[in-house]
Amino acid sequence: MPEKSSPQPSVARSFALIAAVVAILVVAFAYTAGWLTPARLTPAKIVNGLAPPGGPALGFRRNHAKGICFTGTFESNGAGAALSSAPMFAAGSYPVVGRFNLATPDPKAADPTVRVRGLSLDVVTPGGSEWRSAMIDAPFFPVATPQAFYALLEASAKKDDPDAMKNFAAAHPEFAAFGAWATTAPWTASYAQDQYNSLNSFVFTNAQRQDQLVRWSFVPAAKPQAVTPDELKQRGPNFLDADITQRVQSGPQRWTMVVTVANPGDPSADPSKAWPDDRRKVETGTLVVSRIEPEPDGPCRDLNFDPTVLPSGMHVSDDPFPAARSAAYSVSFNRRTAEDKYYPHTPAEGAKP
Repeated sequence: MPEKSSPQPSVARSFALIAAVVAILVVAFAYTAGWLTPARLTPAKIVNGLAPPGGPALGFRRNHAKGICFTGTFESNGAGAALSSAPMFAAGSYPVVGRFNLATPDPKAADPTVRVRGLSLDVVTPGGSEWRSAMIDAPFFPVATPQAFYALLEASAKKDDPDAMKNFAAAHPEFAAFGAWATTAPWTASYAQDQYNSLNSFVFTNAQRQDQLVRWSFVPAAKPQAVTPDELKQRGPNFLDADITQRVQSGPQRWTMVVTVANPGDPSADPSKAWPDDRRKVETGTLVVSRIEPEPDGPCRDLNFDPTVLPSGMHVSDDPFPAARSAAYSVSFNRRTAEDKYYPHTPAEGAKP
């Protein structure tokens, strides 16, 4: 009878194969994290770059750290269904949790010192479809790519180098338009008076499987009141929260959602370039803000307003920013969740509506 072969070589080969697979996974993970390519831009680098010189405010969002929660509804008029099969574009009323905020890593920043304001939304339908969006009041983004945004963070951090921002602007000419807006556009007296813009491009797909490249804005019903920076300083460091709380207590505040449809050739991957004003616009419904709540332990505090959380009928385009934002938001969310013990859960005295 022939001698049975030893199973050891087969076992050894199996272990070798497992070791090789593990090694590949480790290398892939290391590459994703940027360990093997220090110059590669990673979500962690972006989040680290947002931190002020004294370090991040532990327990808070790494950007747009100052904000206030609200609840309300999205009242869809049904017109959006021609563009997208997203359930929240069917005529009806859908609950919203949202957040007004300032583009700053400092939750204690004085309102008059922060140029960019934001609006974040989470819309959920009875069937469980969800749409999250994070917008700002600027009409276009400062730069064209995530890499340029990181370069902007680096230049902004070089306080001792008087040429840092000058050199950045020379290397990124698209920044000039944002600089002009930031220095010349009027400030408003309220979150309720601002228009908030998606800036990033998305693809809407309707029931007939027709695709449309779009951007959207939320246009306020309240008439904008131009206020100078000096006049704003006289209103106090937290006037925006107090103002929107008072307004909503007096009656719901409203914004019309306006979807802008691109023409062939309009830039889809560059949010620093605005589309011409003559593009087709569709009013799809109204955001109704009916209740304001302080952010500590409020309904928006633990929400990650990831712009890639989209229902069927909405898709990302070739714009690189939504994916970059999603990854950075995840890092920020994980860090602030781990730092929960540092977060002031009790609202400041007098802040509760």
